Amino acid sequence: MLDHEDLKWITTTSTELNTMLQQISRYADLARQHKGEYNYIEMLGERVELASKTAQSLFDRITSRILEGSAPKTKSPPDPSRPPEFTIVPPPSEAAPAQTKAKATPEKSPSRAKSTAETKTPAAKPNSIPADIKVLNEKGNRELILLVDDETEIAERASAMLTDEGYQVILARDGFEALRIYQQITKQIGLVILDFFLPVMDGDAVFDELCALNPDVAVVLSSGFAEQGKLGNMLAQGLRGFIPKPYTREKLLEQVRSTLDSARDSSRSG
Repeated sequence: MLDHEDLKWITTTSTELNTMLQQISRYADLARQHKGEYNYIEMLGERVELASKTAQSLFDRITSRILEGSAPKTKSPPDPSRPPEFTIVPPPSEAAPAQTKAKATPEKSPSRAKSTAETKTPAAKPNSIPADIKVLNEKGNRELILLVDDETEIAERASAMLTDEGYQVILARDGFEALRIYQQITKQIGLVILDFFLPVMDGDAVFDELCALNPDVAVVLSSGFAEQGKLGNMLAQGLRGFIPKPYTREKLLEQVRSTLDSARDSSRSG
C-alpha cells in the first residue's frame, strides 16, 4: 500500500501538475488574444505533453502500490504447466568466509554503526542544481540571483557586476526559460531581476507566473521605461523594487542588497 514517501511524492507531483495546468490555461488565453502573433500552439503542445506524462506517472505509481498491497500474502500452489523455479545458492567456499568474518567482527554500537553507514553512503545534496542550468560564479559566497533579460550585452554586463561582488548568477533570455528554471530550483534563488519587455511574455506576465509558483518570490523589475499602471499593479502584488535602465554598478548593487536583506527579514518575521 501507499507509504509516507509515496504520499510525499504524490503531493509534490500533484502540485507540479496543477502548475502546468494553470500555465496551459494562461497560454491558451494568450493564444486567443494574439491570434497567431506568437507561436503559442507549440508552447501549449509542450506543456500538454509534459502534463500528460506527469499525470501518467502519477497514475502508474498509485496503481502499482495499490496492486502490491492487494497481492496475496501466501504463495499459491505451483502450476504444473510452468517449469520449476530454481534458487542459486553460493558454494561453501564463498559462503563460509563471510560467515567466519561475521563471527569474528565485534558487534558495533548503534551510534557507531550509523556513523559508518553515513560515511559509506553520503546523502545527495538537498540543494543541488540540475546540470543543464548554468550558474555563473557557482562558488560565490553570496546569494543566487536569476537575471532575466533578452539583451545579451546588458545581461552580460549586469551579471559581471554581480559576480564581481560574490553573487551567483543564472541568466534567462525569456520568460519561459525563467519560469522553467525557477520552478526547478525555487528554494535556491534569492532574487529575480526581471526585465519588463521580453519576447512573447512581458515582465508583468512572468511576474504573475512567478507569484503563482511562490507567493513570497523576491522580484526587482528592470526596464528603461514601464507603463505606470502595470508597474503600480506589480508593486501592489508584491514587487520588491524597480531599477531604471541604464543603471550604474552602484545603483544595481544597492538595490540588490537592500532587496535581499528585506526579503530575509520578512521571512524571519513571518
